[in-house]
Amino acid sequence: MWYLCVFYHRLLDYRKPELESLADLFGAFGDRPCFEFDNRGNSLEWRLPKHHHPDSPFHFVDLPSQDVARNVANRSILVKGIYELWGEGSNYEELEEAVKSYPDEQKLPYLTSDSTFKIIVDSFGKVISLQEQNNRIRGLTYIPFKGRVNLKNPDHKFWLIETENDITNSGLPPVVQRRIFFGREVGSADRKLLPMYQLKSRTYLGPTAMDAEMAFLMSNQAQAAPGKLVFDPFVGTGSILVSAAHFGAMTMGADIDIRVVRDGRGPDCNVWSNFKQYGLPMPIALLRADNNLPPWRPGLKEVFDAIICDPPYGVRAGGRKSGGRKLLKGVVDPYIVPDEKRADHIPSTAPYSLAECVHDLLDLAARMLIMGGRLVFFFPVLREDDSGEYHFLEHPCFKLVAASEQILSSRYSRVLLTMVKTCSYTEELAEAARIKHLEFKENHLKWLEDSNLHSSVFSPADVSSADAKIRKESKPKYRGKYV
Repeated sequence: MWYLCVFYHRLLDYRKPELESLADLFGAFGDRPCFEFDNRGNSLEWRLPKHHHPDSPFHFVDLPSQDVARNVANRSILVKGIYELWGEGSNYEELEEAVKSYPDEQKLPYLTSDSTFKIIVDSFGKVISLQEQNNRIRGLTYIPFKGRVNLKNPDHKFWLIETENDITNSGLPPVVQRRIFFGREVGSADRKLLPMYQLKSRTYLGPTAMDAEMAFLMSNQAQAAPGKLVFDPFVGTGSILVSAAHFGAMTMGADIDIRVVRDGRGPDCNVWSNFKQYGLPMPIALLRADNNLPPWRPGLKEVFDAIICDPPYGVRAGGRKSGGRKLLKGVVDPYIVPDEKRADHIPSTAPYSLAECVHDLLDLAARMLIMGGRLVFFFPVLREDDSGEYHFLEHPCFKLVAASEQILSSRYSRVLLTMVKTCSYTEELAEAARIKHLEFKENHLKWLEDSNLHSSVFSPADVSSADAKIRKESKPKYRGKYV
């Protein structure tokens, strides 16, 4: 059944992948494996309303049932609401005709005398005064409402949503012609959790803590849910695991800095206190572990349902791996830490390039994820030409199901990659991945190995003012506010 999906006008490239991941989580595709869909996550049928731009917050989506639509909308971060559309038109005369022609068997169950209802007037690209809203509601007399109005807790909510005629000059996606929608709300997002989990109120916070909105998006992409075990190999202060725990998943993390996972800033200000602050289940374990030298016993496989992380790529924090120790004079390699110093010993580390880090992450995920498990992580990319193509590390055990881009500069972006494990880990596949990654390092992103990402992102190569103007005008920017 087709539903009207209205998104918050934020993170435009992330909207459909999040919804499709949640649709898969709630059984929209039955027993069909999600990795059978194409590489850009086009697993659902979508279409745009008449005269609407692809960046519009209004989309029609085909979902198998009302229960799936409700579950997706109630959990999503970027879906404002999903509606059973009763009618649409370019003016109120067309809207009235469309609503009257909508089948009575679909309308009448929600218009009975023993039910309560509320009508909400909303708009996109314009402001409607309270008086105008009341006038529009009075104009709906052709709908045979028999129930009572209840503004606080109605049984059914109906939405009347307008778009402006021409809003190209307001920084919003272009709409050639005015469009009016009327429908019944099936489900809506709970945006209250974002202020509750905002970083500025977090007990324990580090310089690389993931923004709450993005952390919840990543957990939705990874399909975190009760009964699932989620692992973050770069846990830091635990922002990503907090979001996964909110959705009921069991969590586990690791970090190479023992001071982060063990000490924090004291007994009442550490990773554990972040979970305590929100009343969430504590992680199963927080390990001091090196992504380059994983601590798992040989032969251990397929433990985690999802791995979610933000690998260090040298902007706010550089990657580190075990090594770099300078042997003391007279000490024979390998160096053994004396027993009396082990309690407070902090192992030395060496630089850890992003390409090597992500190779190790993919190898870890290929080995430790269950079949169909999800790997969700950020990866910085270089745009080598104006075609919009970019390159990133791949692995034969995984199928890419979504790639959501966030532009950092005119030449560089970071992409949220969502991969699904499609085949079992073998040493042959691991060796094939290693060779492919060596070729990737040599042929594509040499700037990653030069530890120059920070300057590449924040001081991109000089371009002429004319080229800069053309590049700037070719990428329309929309307001990053909730509308």
